[in-house]
Amino acid sequence: MELLERIKFVDKYLVEIKPFYCLKTMTEHSKYNYVSDFTDELRAKGRYAFTLPELQNRFNVSDNALSKALQRAKQKKEIAIVRKEFYIVVTPEYRSRGILPPVLFIADLMSFLNRNYYTGLLNAAVFYGAAHQQPQEFFVITTKPVLLPIKNNKLKINFCYKRSWEKEDVIERKTDTGYLKVSSAELTALDLVYYYDRIGGMNRVATVLEELAENMKPEKLAATAKRYGQIATVQRLGFLLDEIINKKALASPLLEYLKTVKHYPVLLRPQKEKPQTMVTGNNWKVVPNIEIETDL
Repeated sequence: MELLERIKFVDKYLVEIKPFYCLKTMTEHSKYNYVSDFTDELRAKGRYAFTLPELQNRFNVSDNALSKALQRAKQKKEIAIVRKEFYIVVTPEYRSRGILPPVLFIADLMSFLNRNYYTGLLNAAVFYGAAHQQPQEFFVITTKPVLLPIKNNKLKINFCYKRSWEKEDVIERKTDTGYLKVSSAELTALDLVYYYDRIGGMNRVATVLEELAENMKPEKLAATAKRYGQIATVQRLGFLLDEIINKKALASPLLEYLKTVKHYPVLLRPQKEKPQTMVTGNNWKVVPNIEIETDL
């Protein structure tokens, strides 16, 4: 065969076979990497979470094939499962940890669970520069029925429960993925006292309050306290602000509020057995049954 004819033959072969080869390569890539492609698309849109139903609606594949594709992505640490059918995209900078910071996906998780919520306690205090130490657990306030906590070697999310709360006591903070509901500084202070045992005790509460106080306003604290509904919590918070960390300007409106409602002597730290005497020796009718020491 002449050289020119050989060249024409090769050119014809490549024209016919190349599209087929490219199509096959692209099909094989899509077959095994569509989850990765999907997560890349999510990241481009500023999203870091997705659900199994969302993936099922997007790709016309069997449940078994989808399960294997998800498993491959998990093995490569590209994704992580937070709760059944709820996944997050693990970006390269967090691959060594294997998980994203919860602030990047909590809003999506609670939307998936169809629950009203707000970020509270120490995690809310972080937004006001008042956590003192980086919290090892993430606290979410929500409503019943009870949700099982999410706990493994990478992630700890605890749920605390309330019957309700007022919208004006919760704010929306901008994050890299949208907006996160966070308790106001004033609501955070009350919650810290009410859920004191969930965050390490009254000493830690007093420590965080010292820093959190810089972000609270007296009138707003009093208004939030009136909506809070737990009179004993208001008494304890007022006592801590007044007697322990010497924030009398914040405490004063709380004392004025307490004068308008019935309240009785309470222990600073609740316990099963009451002391022999309930003499308080202070305006808050709080029995200081423990000594408070802050870390600051």
